[in-house]
Amino acid sequence: MAFLPALILQDIDTRFGPALAVQCVVVTHAGVGLARVLTDTSVRLVAFGFWLFAYVWLGLAPLAMLATDTYPLEYRTGETTAFAAATLTELGLLAYSAGAALAAGRKGGRSVVLEPLLSRRLAPLPVLLLCGLALLLAVVLIPGQEGGLRAFFTSRQALWQKGAESDTAHALRAWGLAVPAFWAMVAMVHLPRLAGGDRVVRAIRWMVLPALLVLNVIVNNPISRPRFWAGTVLLVLLFSWRRFSTPRAFRFIAAAITTVVLFAFPYSDYFRYDEREAVQVVALAEQFSVNMDYDAFQQMQTGIDYVQENGFSPSALLGVILVVIPRSMWPGKPQATGIEFAQYAGYDFHNLSAPLWIESYLWGGPLCVAAVFCLLGAAGRRMDDIRARLRDRQSTLAVLLVPAFAFYQLIFLRGSLMAIVAPLLLLLIVPFFITTRATGPARFPSPVRPTVTTGRAPIPGHRRHP
Repeated sequence: MAFLPALILQDIDTRFGPALAVQCVVVTHAGVGLARVLTDTSVRLVAFGFWLFAYVWLGLAPLAMLATDTYPLEYRTGETTAFAAATLTELGLLAYSAGAALAAGRKGGRSVVLEPLLSRRLAPLPVLLLCGLALLLAVVLIPGQEGGLRAFFTSRQALWQKGAESDTAHALRAWGLAVPAFWAMVAMVHLPRLAGGDRVVRAIRWMVLPALLVLNVIVNNPISRPRFWAGTVLLVLLFSWRRFSTPRAFRFIAAAITTVVLFAFPYSDYFRYDEREAVQVVALAEQFSVNMDYDAFQQMQTGIDYVQENGFSPSALLGVILVVIPRSMWPGKPQATGIEFAQYAGYDFHNLSAPLWIESYLWGGPLCVAAVFCLLGAAGRRMDDIRARLRDRQSTLAVLLVPAFAFYQLIFLRGSLMAIVAPLLLLLIVPFFITTRATGPARFPSPVRPTVTTGRAPIPGHRRHP
């Protein structure tokens, strides 16, 4: 973890100012957090997703920007704003660590909310109904899509040029296809065997699974869908498999994912554009400082200047909570924070991030940031602990939903929240309709067998003597 920061700082082009000093603290904190997850004796998927984002997007990338004084976007701020952005990042990391530590300190305690929810088990009939719904939606919505089936293999650049990506109806159709198809496939794979025999369910499984696999290739491919989402689909399938639920397997795969995110992620947008150029491999520091995938820190600086000029905006939180209300019914509905900051900076391109750090800062300042990340840290630790306790029950929500949140968390942390909260709610809510409340600790119901005794039964009324 120390090699990459040293590699970035060796070509420092600016003086070592306060902002760069605080950013070194951020990189150290995030690097230690990620290293602890990778070397832990338990599997902590939620913590892994958080510290991976913090280390790469708000650790190494800002370090490269501050060291070279090079940024991916045009809007520039002064040293004071850069120092404030780095300090705000560290405040969030400290609050997250504190929340996780508080939750970990209550080892014997059980969550009265998360534990019952994550203990729910897949139910055969709702799972089959979801599979039918996912296939029905595909039959109805895919032909009605502009461009038909070909639209799902069209680059996101082409969709933006047509205005489809920014169209609310298009987004709802896309997520309405993607999320049910994803959960139907995962649930069908992990549907438990029935105690009284499941010959019919098994036959349906083998008939439906190929169709669901093809459907997911169509609606969840990385060409027309965001890379973060396509990666979430693949990683949930991987980490919900029992073989990869062991600490040893997790450490190996998590280290591989970290390597891929560091060195291959910037080049994974090859299919995002119609006009594809030859891939040019550049130095890591240059990639972090010029690639718009790493705009998070610069957007935080823009947000700090925005707040300084316009003040805090608690109504932005209300917009996130009431995101389902259409603008026709709420004319004053706030815009997504990333769009608001992009317009403030004068950009023509508005598809920019707004990390949770600056989102929560916009709602109410540093205290709001501390509260949000403390709660996030506590909830994340609880989810990881519950999944560890239920790891042998492959049909529970803990085994399926925790990996989904852990990896979608990268989109959640990157923001803007108003752009991703609706898909997040859909991702979290659908599994509850295909599960039932756990009734006991046993994995599956099993018939009661008579107790077998060995030896000769004593004769009634006869006492044995020693």
